[in-house]
Amino acid sequence: MEFTNHTRVTEFIMQGLFDHPHHQGLFFGLFLCLYTAVIMGNSLIIVAIVIHPPLHTPMYFFITNLALADILCTSSVLPKMLEYMMEEKKTISFGGCITQLFVLTSSLGTEVLLLTVMSYDRYVAICHPLRYVKLMSKEICIRLAVSVWAVGTINSFINILLVLRLDFCGPNLIQHFFCEFPTILALSCSSTYLNEIMMFMADIFLAMGNFLLTTVSYSFIILTILKIQSSKGKQRAFSTCSSHLIVVTLYYSTIIYIYIRPTSSYSVDKDKKVAIMYILITPTLNPMIYSLRNKEVKVAMKKILPFTRKKFFFQA
Repeated sequence: MEFTNHTRVTEFIMQGLFDHPHHQGLFFGLFLCLYTAVIMGNSLIIVAIVIHPPLHTPMYFFITNLALADILCTSSVLPKMLEYMMEEKKTISFGGCITQLFVLTSSLGTEVLLLTVMSYDRYVAICHPLRYVKLMSKEICIRLAVSVWAVGTINSFINILLVLRLDFCGPNLIQHFFCEFPTILALSCSSTYLNEIMMFMADIFLAMGNFLLTTVSYSFIILTILKIQSSKGKQRAFSTCSSHLIVVTLYYSTIIYIYIRPTSSYSVDKDKKVAIMYILITPTLNPMIYSLRNKEVKVAMKKILPFTRKKFFFQA
C-alpha cells in the first residue's frame, strides 16, 4: 500500500473553544496559569524523584514517565490553543495538525498503558510483597516502560499513516479546538473505513482492555486488604495505592463519558469541556495528588525549593 498524501487542503480552520470573544482574555490568563502549573508541577515531580534516592522505586519510576507523558499531552494542544485566543484567524497547517495528532495520541495511549502498569505494580506490592523485589526489578521496570512508550507511539504512527493516505478536498473547518482523529476523518472526501476499523481496535485494546486489567488488579488488591485483620494494616495498605486510584478514577471517568453514552447525548460543547479535563485539568492535578501527604516527596521538594523549608517545618 502506498501512503501518498493527495490532500488539496493545506490548512484547517479551528472552531475554537468559546463562541464569546469578550471572554477570550479572561480564559487566556486562566489557561496560561494552568499550563504553567502543568509544566512546573510535573517537572518538579520528575526532578524530585531523580535527585532523591528514597524515591528510586518502581512506583515513582513510572510516575516520572507519567509526568513526562502529561507534559507532552498538554504541550501538544495548549500553546496553539492560547495562540487561537489571541488571534481572530484560528488556522493550523496540515503538517501542524498531523504533528499535533501524533504527539497527543501517542502520549494519551502511553498514559493509559502506564496506569495499567502502575496498577500491576500496586497489585504485586500488596498481594505478593515477598516477591516484589524480584517481580519489579530494575530491568523489568525499564522493559515495561520502554514497551509502554513503544506501543503508544506505534499505535499513533499507524493511525497517522492511515490519515496521510486520505484526500481532503474541503470543507476544512474542524469543530474543535485541537486536531483529533474523528474530526479529521469527518473532513475527508475519501473512504475512511480502514481508519475507523483501526481506531475501533485501538479503543478496544487501549481503552477497554487496559480498563479491565486495571479493574482486575484493584479487585485483587481490595480482596487482599479486606483480609488484613488490623485496622492500621488496612490503612497502611490502602495508603500505598490511594493516590494512583484517584488518578485512575479521574482519567477513566472522562474516557467512559466519551465512549459509553447514547449517541443522542452527543454535544460538541460537552466534548470540548471533557477534553479540557484530560488535556489540562488531570495533568495539573496529578503532581499534587502524588505529592499529597508524602513525606519523601516533601523532603525532595525542600532540596529543589529551599524557600519551602519553613513552610514544611510548620506543617510538621
